[in-house]
Amino acid sequence: MNFEEAVMPHLDAAYNLARWLMRNEDDAQDMVQEAYLRALRFFGGFHGTDAKAWLLTIVRNTCYTSLKRNKSAELLADFEEVVLTKEADEPDPEAMHLLKVRAQLVNEAIEKLPIEFREVVILRELEELSYKEIAEITAIPIGTVMSRLSRARKRLLVGLRGIVRVEPVDKTAKHKPPAIKCRIELVQAGNN
Repeated sequence: MNFEEAVMPHLDAAYNLARWLMRNEDDAQDMVQEAYLRALRFFGGFHGTDAKAWLLTIVRNTCYTSLKRNKSAELLADFEEVVLTKEADEPDPEAMHLLKVRAQLVNEAIEKLPIEFREVVILRELEELSYKEIAEITAIPIGTVMSRLSRARKRLLVGLRGIVRVEPVDKTAKHKPPAIKCRIELVQAGNN
């Protein structure tokens, strides 16, 4: 398998992770470019079967190195939380507007999470990686991955309390939501 076949299909996932870690599109593009250069340089040493996990590890490490180099307060920040997703059906214009508002609120809540929580949420909920893959990428034990995810989700729920209502998705439904296994609804004033 050559570099292009192994690594190029994961460009979107690499950018997605970098965007959430760096919180800036330009910085994310720079980090992905740097990570791909590193991956190309060290591709000869890659003997695994999971190129996505290998690449995302490089992206993560590249982002952390940049944040440390720039002495980002991000690495010292405390966590706040929320992870959710919009519904899959095509809504009418008013419902679409509400979905955009919801998505913005969720994105803002995710942005407020400390980097350690934000990265596991993105890898699990948006990239749909397993706990084992996340543990490999982040170089932390699986138990720590699960703990961080739990704490991140709780912080997200607390952060969105009063703004959105979170309800579990029906697990018997034929269509599962694209990323996060719950549905949010705006809480109307006086309707708790």
